[in-house]
Parts: sequence; structure tokens; C-alpha cells
Amino acid sequence: MRTHDFVAVGLGPFNLGLACLTAPLDELDGVFLEQRDEFAWHPGLMIDGVSIQVPFLADLVTMADPTSPYSFLNYLKQTGRLYRFYIREDFYPLRAEYDAYCRWAAAQLPAIRFGHRVEQVTHDAASGDYLVHVRQSGTGTVETLRTRRLVLGIGTVPYRPAVLRDLPGPAIHSADYLPNKARLQEMESITIVGSGQSAAEIYLDLLEEIDTRGHQLNWITRSPRFFPMEYTKLTLEMTSPEYVRYFHALPPASRDRLNRDQRSLYKGISGDLVNTIFDTLYRKDVAGPVPTTLLTGTALTGAEWDAGPGRYRLALHHQEQDRHFTLDTEGLILATGYRPAVPAFLDPVRDRIRWDGRGRFDVAVGYSVDHADREIFVQNAEEHTHSLTAPDLGMGPYRNSVIIANMLGREVYPVEHRIAFQHFGALPDGAPSTAPDATDTPTPAHRQEALSR
Repeated sequence: MRTHDFVAVGLGPFNLGLACLTAPLDELDGVFLEQRDEFAWHPGLMIDGVSIQVPFLADLVTMADPTSPYSFLNYLKQTGRLYRFYIREDFYPLRAEYDAYCRWAAAQLPAIRFGHRVEQVTHDAASGDYLVHVRQSGTGTVETLRTRRLVLGIGTVPYRPAVLRDLPGPAIHSADYLPNKARLQEMESITIVGSGQSAAEIYLDLLEEIDTRGHQLNWITRSPRFFPMEYTKLTLEMTSPEYVRYFHALPPASRDRLNRDQRSLYKGISGDLVNTIFDTLYRKDVAGPVPTTLLTGTALTGAEWDAGPGRYRLALHHQEQDRHFTLDTEGLILATGYRPAVPAFLDPVRDRIRWDGRGRFDVAVGYSVDHADREIFVQNAEEHTHSLTAPDLGMGPYRNSVIIANMLGREVYPVEHRIAFQHFGALPDGAPSTAPDATDTPTPAHRQEALSR
């Protein structure tokens, strides 16, 4: 049986970027498995006209290899749209455009196998290899792939708070918005719960057609205000290799606290979108009151479905006033975010993986999770160890550069170690004001160790 250098499971933008960056490397033989029959990036939120929240440079490859044929600019050139994008003078691609770009890249990569679902991963103690047991969706055929390494890029899954799990009725997660939009618009009232970009995009989409639909539209968030994401440049330096190392070296309790405190840095709302929502409300209000309610500082503490009238009764708590009240609604959209999940197919090899005290992957700074730090890597499952860089599209090529360097023992794509002007840790006593933090710049002797530990 052939032994692959690595098998990557899941095909979101991060593993797709890995496929692009490893495609020209003869010394790496990788296979990419995706259970869906085609590439699809948040299809339930492909709202017309919505842009992604990072510039086009944050594509699959450019930050690792600006000369790659799989860049977004080359996609535009090959599809005859480069000049239109240039004239548009907007660095932020449309979400549908980014999805089309990813599909274009995936179509060129023979190492990708769609319609392949991983059912189990086992370990062969004799050879030290992993055996990946896969079922093809079209034929039901089961095959086994042998590999030295795994790269887990299964992404995150829709999250429902405990009070809303197993809730009966037509409630949906925001991930399933578009397939359910028409049905929702037939209801007399719709309530969106959540504070992030998805909640805001869905609210605006429904608000635009509220005149002809006539429903009551509510938006509830427990945040004290509709937080815009912070895009100031010194804050953006936190998406940097230095911050990865600084954050990773903190105690787990400090990391968890920082992630809670920093949510508005990457889980808030685009400032332009906040302004567009207000302008839309203002424009519609000229013709008369808009049937909508926006509630901040309000936590959803419970929900009951009454099948008779076909509506939910939401139990709400206004946190600043410490007041409890209820709200009735027919439609309920839970824009409550996503969380990483440990796939069941890893159960046979759990003993080969490091876990933290809360049952999460204990991810090394070089994105490995196995005890040897060279066999199993994760993509976007490390927010608790790498903070806001984990889901950031612009940091995907950096992470893939590190993973590839760990596989080959050398940097095919140069890995930046210091790009920020600021220092994230304390300076050594007596250090000059220009001295970098000791965690910022590894010495040459420790360079490769820093990639894997």
C-alpha cells in the first residue's frame, strides 16, 4: 500500500491553501479529502453583495508565495476580470467572488478528492503510519489510505447555547439562513439573536425587503452595543507571528480571558455595515415608522415553542437594568457563532493527541497536536492557543508555511518571525527601548525548534 506524506481532512480555505502551496512540491505527496461533492464556503450566508472582511491579499497563497499561480489576482486575470477589479478600487472581494475563486483553485488540484468521508483513523504501531478509512459518497466504496501525517481542516460547526439546544419548531442557525429565507419572510415576526457580522448581514438583508413583507423584525444582542470590529493598524498587528508566540506562551487561564475580552477585535461587525444599517433605517423611516426593534444588553435565557399559534416565547434578561421580560416571535434565527469540534473519527488515536484541561486540542505553537509534534496538525482549531489568528484568512498562508516547514525540515516558503512595530511582552530589565521582546525573534539555533514547539 502506498504511503502518503500527509492526508488532509476537510477542504475549507485553509486546507485548500495547503493544497495550493504543496502542489508544486515534488517532495510532498499529499491527499485532500472532503465529504461534500464540491467546494462550498458558507453557502447559507452567500448573501448578494456581501464582501469578505479581509483584503484580496489574504487569499489562499499570496502571503506565503506572491508568485503562486493560485493567487486571487491570477484568478481574476485568467477569468478576464482583473481590470474590472482594478477599476472597482475596493480591496475587499465579494463573498461570492471569493467562493468562486476557491472553486477555481480547487478545480486545478488533482490531489483533492470530493465525496470522500473519513470514518475512522487508526494507527499502525509497526510502521508508525496512520490508516485513514474513507467511504466514497457516490458508490459507498470503502478504502484505506496510509499516511505519515494528518492535517485536520474540518473547520468549526454551528454553535447553539445550552438554553437553545434541542429546541423544537422552525428555529435555524444563521449558517442555514438562505435556504430558509423565503419561509421566514412569510412569518409575521422574525427575531435574530447574536452580535456579530452574520447577525448584522442577515438583519440588513431582511430589513431591505421589510416594506413589502410587512413582518416585525427584531435583533437582540447581549453586547452593550453593536460593536464594530476594530481595524486600526496597530491592532491589526496582533495578526502577526510575534503575537502568536506571545499569546501561546501565556497561561491557559490568561489566554481564555483575553479571548473573551478581545471578541470585538474579530467577532464584531464591520463599521461600514453598521453605518449602512443605520442609513437604511433612516431612509425607510422617512416613509413612516419601520416595524423593527433593536435590543442591546439583552441576554436570551430561555425559549419555548408553542405549536398551537406557531411561535416562540423568548425569555430575556436586560443585564444593565436587571429586568426579566418576554418576547413572542414566529421566526427565530440564531446567529450564535461557531465552535471547533473534535471529530469522532479520531477516537481510535486519541491517546496519540495532546489535550488541555478542558478537553480541547493542546496545540503547539507550530500547530501540531500529537505528542511527537510532527504527525498531526490542525487548521482553525486553535483559537484557544493562538487567539484571533486562528480564523483569520490572512494568517492561513503563514500557518501553512509553518506546517510545510515542519513536514520537510526546511522553509520552502520563508516564515516571517517579526513583522510588528510593537512588542507584546515585557522587555528584559535594562534593555534599550528598541530591544525586541525575547519571545519575538528566535535565534537561528532555535529557529526550527520554534516552528514545531
